[in-house]
Amino acid sequence: MEAFLVSTGIVALAEMGDKTQLLALILAARFKKPWPIVAGILVATLANHALAGAAGAWVTTLVGPQTLRWILGASFLAMAVWMLVPDKIEADEDGKPPRFGVFFTTVLVFFLAEMGDKTQIATVMLAARYDAIAGVVAGTTLGMMLANAPVVWLGERVTRLLPLRAVHIVSALIFAGLGLAAFLM
Repeated sequence: MEAFLVSTGIVALAEMGDKTQLLALILAARFKKPWPIVAGILVATLANHALAGAAGAWVTTLVGPQTLRWILGASFLAMAVWMLVPDKIEADEDGKPPRFGVFFTTVLVFFLAEMGDKTQIATVMLAARYDAIAGVVAGTTLGMMLANAPVVWLGERVTRLLPLRAVHIVSALIFAGLGLAAFLM
């Protein structure tokens, strides 16, 4: 349960102001069809985070526990620094309807945008940290949905309610705490 709860909290915070959250906002503004967009985000996130979780579990078979502890500690500290760098995304505003529909367009662009993203890397690290890949993937997926679904339904009003800089700082502090904890364990 710890893996699920930690994964949910970390990814929900890490996603605030992230490029994929901005992408969710752009998709919502452009297509104005929240249900297929949210469903597409869910499918893309499940696929992406399942791959990331598998990669994290695989890493634990390659390196010993001491080496893994140092790698995770350094990775979490690096994520703390990365959290302080806000993401930006450029919108494609050609006005054409999507070729493959809103759902499949969302799945494709969200899956690709999540590749190498903070939350995907966090999923890899969390899966390596906890021996509970299903809990990590479920938690990171829930975290993504908690951060993105309200943006799709409520649009930019949500992004104005939360001071994103403060959310980024809190996220950075949590990642730093996890990094220090990994070094001390």
